[in-house]
Amino acid sequence: MLKKLRLKFILITMALVLVMLTVIFSMVYTFTKGDLDEQNRSTMLRLSQMVNKPGGLSQPPRDVRTPWFVLRLSGGMITAVGYTGYDLDDEAFLNEILEKVRQEERSEGVLDEYHLMYRKIGNKLSQSVVFLDISGYKATLRALVESCIGIGAVSLAVFWIISFFLARWAVKPVEQAWDRQRQFVSDASHELKTPLTVIMSNAELIGTQQQLPEAAGKYAQNIQAVSHQMKGLVESMLELARVDNGQVKKSFARIDFSDMVGQSLLEFEPVLFEKGLALEAAVQPAVYVTGNGRYLKQLADILLDNAGKYSDTGVVTVQLLKQGKTCLLTVANPGCPIPAEEQEKIFERFYRADQARSRNGSFGLGLSIAQSVVQEHRGKIWVRSNPTGNCFCVQLPCE
Repeated sequence: MLKKLRLKFILITMALVLVMLTVIFSMVYTFTKGDLDEQNRSTMLRLSQMVNKPGGLSQPPRDVRTPWFVLRLSGGMITAVGYTGYDLDDEAFLNEILEKVRQEERSEGVLDEYHLMYRKIGNKLSQSVVFLDISGYKATLRALVESCIGIGAVSLAVFWIISFFLARWAVKPVEQAWDRQRQFVSDASHELKTPLTVIMSNAELIGTQQQLPEAAGKYAQNIQAVSHQMKGLVESMLELARVDNGQVKKSFARIDFSDMVGQSLLEFEPVLFEKGLALEAAVQPAVYVTGNGRYLKQLADILLDNAGKYSDTGVVTVQLLKQGKTCLLTVANPGCPIPAEEQEKIFERFYRADQARSRNGSFGLGLSIAQSVVQEHRGKIWVRSNPTGNCFCVQLPCE
């Protein structure tokens, strides 16, 4: 699929370049031809005026560089005057072109086979015909067409190479998203497979064996516990899908972020206390942000829940400070520091830095949801580690 997408991108780019070059070269050709035609008409007009003046041919204009000649027909005699590469002493040639001109009904035109432009002056008894050599004019246009074709071919080759690399660069985010989607499906299937197996096994034991009520109740409790686990996973996946679909921005309002963080602290203080953790908070009051209250509350909950799950005994420290046009929320917890090479990976879906704690109710989606929420609020989230623990930082624009 990605190869077809890259090829489609290249073909569309080349089609646009081809259309653009065609339009540009057509305009250049049209304007150049128009200028040359205007020059030829101007030269022909000057020569015609010269013929009509008495003695005009005796002093032809020196600034006319295009080859020309005039044929006068009077009393059956042909007189040729001019400056051209044609042999004006060749009577057969002169009679031939005069016959061609007589066959033309228009007073001016072009004899393509001779590369001559003509203009009739006078009447049938005493007539003059001005001829202008346009072989240079045609050679110029032909050279222009050949140059345009050559430049166009080279340009297309260059743009083909450029579009090839551009296609790889443009499709790279799609390729990464595709890989993440496949990884997400694979990880989600793996996470669901184990609880489904437990449910099916316990259900079969209840249905196929004559068990004591106590044993059947134990199997039912197993099913219930695993079902709650599956429910939590499905809800987390749906929450992540809502954030990815832009549901966060649909209900932005002015939010007291200090109040949101305070509510989360009240809820998690007893939870952390049960795990042997103390909670210290320094929340600056009246820090307002524009955002979705529900998801900002969920952001604080995720960071506190993560601190509780991955902390040793000690103190969890929470700070919220306003810094100019932004505010900074930090949640620091004691524990094993996250290696530098894993600090970016922990925000990936289903990623758990501590695999030994992969069955403590964490599915590896919390930080992914937190990152998506922060990005929807035009903020940044990152983690800092030191030998004593880890600190998650969230920076959001505030009023």
